[in-house]
Amino acid sequence: MFSGKFKLNTRMRILLLIVVIILFSFAAYSHEEEIKEERKDIGESLSFSSKNYVMIAAVIAGILVLLSIYNKEKDESKMFLFLGIVIPIILATAYLAGSTIYLNLISETKGPVHWHADFEIWNCGKKVDLIDPKGLSNRIGTPVFHEHGDDRIHVEGVVVKKKDVDLHTFFEVVGGSLTNNYLAIPTNDKVVEKGNGDLCNGKQGKLQVFLYKIQNPEDTKNWIFEQEKLEDFEDYVLSSYSQIPPGDCIIIEFDVQKETTEHICESYKVAFERGDLSGS
Repeated sequence: MFSGKFKLNTRMRILLLIVVIILFSFAAYSHEEEIKEERKDIGESLSFSSKNYVMIAAVIAGILVLLSIYNKEKDESKMFLFLGIVIPIILATAYLAGSTIYLNLISETKGPVHWHADFEIWNCGKKVDLIDPKGLSNRIGTPVFHEHGDDRIHVEGVVVKKKDVDLHTFFEVVGGSLTNNYLAIPTNDKVVEKGNGDLCNGKQGKLQVFLYKIQNPEDTKNWIFEQEKLEDFEDYVLSSYSQIPPGDCIIIEFDVQKETTEHICESYKVAFERGDLSGS
């Protein structure tokens, strides 16, 4: 009997060591990933840490469940195994729930949103396609702010600050850059770069952004759209609609300086041809 208890206690010590190693490994991994990604947004940071804690709890609980199946002895170790399974799950769940509530309370949107805006990028009369997404997520960008290879900006989740989902940030999260005088677009072949003063068909070009926006979104039977040239476009935050229209159509264009653009998003073109909206 003494020998059996001694062997069981040894197993417990080994198990505790394994659990500690797992905890430190995940902590080190989480810290390394946070540094590598240079996470600036508290929403992403909380989401990232919540997933890690849930994963840690699941691994610990899984190991203890396997050990409880292997251990047939009815002794004090049963309570240890039970608490070892339950406590990590409770703590991870509490952290996940608490961080979700906290994030909703501090966010400017007061909870998750689902916004969309269509966009097109034109370089001296030639359309430029953003790099195609790869992997199971089928997106480029972040879980909250991304594109699915459909020329559509997606905002899906809790937005802590609306400035976190402006045009400048969108191009940043997809691997490019957009300022009032410079554009970098990652494509499947290369990164296309354009800046004010570069030549466009032999003439001096300028980066410009045009916005098609519904003026009366509440009147769903008679939408009227208007084209507007944005001045401080890198700080523009898309309108808070999930359907397009009334969601925005954004045309990003490098060309000679002009006041209007002839380009228009396919969603607006189709709605116009159907008679769902009018305007200029």
